[in-house]
Amino acid sequence: MTPLELLYYFGSSLKKYQALQKQKRLPCRVISIGNLTLGGTGKTPAVISLAREAQKRDWKPCILTRGYRGKAPGPCFVSNGETLILNEHQAGDEAVLIAGKLQGVPVVKGKDRYRSGMFALSSLPANRRPDLFILDDGFQHWRLSRDKDVLLIDGTNPFGNRRLFPLGPLREPVKETGRADVIVITKVDTEPDTEPDRDRAEHSRKKKQNTTVKLTEELQRLNPRAPVFYAGHSPTGFLSAHGESYPLAWGAGKEFFGFCGIGNPRAFEKSLMASGLSLNGLKAFRDHYRYSQADMDGIRREAEKKSAGWIVTTEKDIMRLRSFALPENLVSLLIEFTVDERFYDAVLSF
Repeated sequence: MTPLELLYYFGSSLKKYQALQKQKRLPCRVISIGNLTLGGTGKTPAVISLAREAQKRDWKPCILTRGYRGKAPGPCFVSNGETLILNEHQAGDEAVLIAGKLQGVPVVKGKDRYRSGMFALSSLPANRRPDLFILDDGFQHWRLSRDKDVLLIDGTNPFGNRRLFPLGPLREPVKETGRADVIVITKVDTEPDTEPDRDRAEHSRKKKQNTTVKLTEELQRLNPRAPVFYAGHSPTGFLSAHGESYPLAWGAGKEFFGFCGIGNPRAFEKSLMASGLSLNGLKAFRDHYRYSQADMDGIRREAEKKSAGWIVTTEKDIMRLRSFALPENLVSLLIEFTVDERFYDAVLSF
């Protein structure tokens, strides 16, 4: 490690030690979903998908989230399971997106997830009181004890340059994969085979497969006890800024200009290409970027210069744009987390 990495590692290790001394347990099952890197693993769709599957299996899940960049002090409901209570400015884009997608699942914002869980248990009526908490972005949240730690790893860019922050994307050393109970390699099928030559396409496919195999082998060496699953983040359709839904086939023959402010803009570009879209350009902003009306006007002008009749962004980004005057030709790409059923069996069995 470099001196900067050592300084960061010492600080995070001290914080971990102090939090573990005060760790508390909720009177319900707790599942954490998180990652080793700074964003970009597809955590939000995974949280939504796990909550829906838990409901199907007769659990009463509740999401506990920090609500990154949300201004409302916690603990507080983003949604009580029936009504969306906070907006993106108050709760953060990810929290509002999760709450908007999940009917019957309370979402609680708060820095202290134990307090958030107790708040949910004391505030909700008995018939809607949760018996399962899903801890959003919780792999490094030491204050709360959990029954299962689910670790997501981006299959397109697992560990970046393998450096700790601030020299790389790692929150913790790669060896910390060893404490996960379940590992999911995400985005393994988002990149299409675009090679026109069949032999080259087959070579490209095999190269990607070999990369995934090597990553799996490394993870199994680091953590032989955790099962490894493979998940896709598959495009399913489009949603306009006004709430109109379009099937994936609607994008055929149209020319798009894309923009996003997420942890892995390359993954968004791959998802767009996998949808068969004609993409005339993509503008990337930093993760969780706070847009202005001037940004939106600039994006509109850039799309016109690129002769794109439509503008496309992510569901997270569109959450941050609701207060602006938006162009009629703006849509978001809908993404679904797809994984083997055995993943849910492994995570939801206690």
